[in-house]
Amino acid sequence: MHPLERAFYDRDAQTVARELLGCYLVHRSGGVERVGRIVEVEAYLGPHDLAAHSSKGLTPRTRVMFGPPGHAYVYLIYGMHHCVNVVTEAEGIASAVLLRALEPVKNLEGRTRGPGLLCKAMGLDLRHNGLDLLGDELFVAAPQPMPPVRIERRPRIGVDYAGHWARRLLRFYIKDNRWVSKP
Repeated sequence: MHPLERAFYDRDAQTVARELLGCYLVHRSGGVERVGRIVEVEAYLGPHDLAAHSSKGLTPRTRVMFGPPGHAYVYLIYGMHHCVNVVTEAEGIASAVLLRALEPVKNLEGRTRGPGLLCKAMGLDLRHNGLDLLGDELFVAAPQPMPPVRIERRPRIGVDYAGHWARRLLRFYIKDNRWVSKP
């Protein structure tokens, strides 16, 4: 498996979100390769999107989001769960795609439905924040050939504070996949 090219990420977050579905998230660490098929994601569209972390501006936490596309943005929520995003679009745009659920493929233990559980199963934490997704340790790869997927759209989860942005259909998942966190 080979990492996707930078050009894949250098597009709008909604396009990248849809095209990540069916791809593999790969984490190599300590001689173990963990692989999961991406089955659910959410797009965050930059500083104007009130649900995006970047809506608070450039901070030490969001610096990675404002950087070049194709990097991992990992953060901690509730002081206990890590979440992993892929940064999209040109440097300065600050958009990203949250990975919400994986279908286990190789060496994944535990549950993978939900962003915190996904990170725990993949062994991802704040040490992975800012990693270039074109490297060997953490990357996204497309299966060959890429099987067709039927995509469902729904509002994002847990962003009720974001006003009308909470109702936008920016959550994408593979229809009828049993690994999706919430239909």
